[in-house]
Amino acid sequence: MIPVNEPLLNGNEKKYLTECIDTGWISSEGPFVSRFEQGIAARVSRRHGIAVSNGSVALEMAVAALGIGKGDEVIIPTFTIISCAAAVVRAGAVPALIDSDPITWNMDIKQIEARITSKTKAIMVVHIYGLPVDMDPILELAEKYHLLIIEDAAEMLGQTYKGRPCGSFGNISTVSFYPNKHVTTGEGGMVLTNDDVLAEKCRSLRNLCFQEKKRFIHEELGWNFRMTNLQAALGIAQLEQLDAFVAKKHKMGQKYTEMLSDIKSIDLPVQRTDYAENIYWVYGIVLKDEIPLDAEEVMKQLGKKGIGTRPFFWPMHEQPAFRKTALFEKESYPVAERISRRGFYIPSGLALTENQINEVSRALHEVLA
Repeated sequence: MIPVNEPLLNGNEKKYLTECIDTGWISSEGPFVSRFEQGIAARVSRRHGIAVSNGSVALEMAVAALGIGKGDEVIIPTFTIISCAAAVVRAGAVPALIDSDPITWNMDIKQIEARITSKTKAIMVVHIYGLPVDMDPILELAEKYHLLIIEDAAEMLGQTYKGRPCGSFGNISTVSFYPNKHVTTGEGGMVLTNDDVLAEKCRSLRNLCFQEKKRFIHEELGWNFRMTNLQAALGIAQLEQLDAFVAKKHKMGQKYTEMLSDIKSIDLPVQRTDYAENIYWVYGIVLKDEIPLDAEEVMKQLGKKGIGTRPFFWPMHEQPAFRKTALFEKESYPVAERISRRGFYIPSGLALTENQINEVSRALHEVLA
């Protein structure tokens, strides 16, 4: 079986983990945590990094730190992971959804201004699968309407927009270190910002809002979202190889494109736009409408051939958990609905070999012949 993702742990991971064990620093108090925060922040040109236990809680903390709550609306793409909408809903705010661009699969920026109301407090930008969102028009809208920007760069560490690092835009950014990301800590995430006050707020929220002098007297409710020293040690070893990892992902994506471009019944990822080159965090495929099968059936057939796959995100407006609450009632976003049903991605992990890419390509040709 060729897994859809397998991380590459061939650097200093064992060395740094052994150091944690030998010194006894395994908790969130260990020195690797601050080193990792500083390293990621420097990589994306931010002043502050606040390490947390995963990317989902990074979004929750970002929303809370910005004071988003009841009566507020946050513009987000409907085609994204549920963590984005959940963070908004749990804060008591309402997600205002945007359909996808059919070419890049990112949020369709042309639709954003029409969704802005007097209740809109923020735009949550989510970079999807390998290409960043076109940020300049969104930054202009935020300035025009005095809106906050949350940048979810979970999948984009190492990517740039017009030469500027993803993770550096807006009031606050988040990244994820899940095993399928360019830098992994097993589980983990980080909040990034240039705002000193916002950074301190996030550090407090991450750590149960303990007070410096009266530790167990709490003026606010926070969470235990701390990252361990063990996780951070993994992260530093991974960060040391980020440039090589991104180069490898780019090479893998180019190889897939070369080998699959003769299959006329599928749409492949866009190789570049006028603001970025695709770094192929995952290699996605969308079945054209003339194919009588949907993504689920094609994935099943590939599975029988030993090829791991994963479906595209399911749109927020079609999530049963939200429909139960009457959120997004009668809303329709046709592009997201189509690509979620006809899209999936193939093995894209950093440990993937060229021989495995060849095998995946052969299987796709057989299934889609």
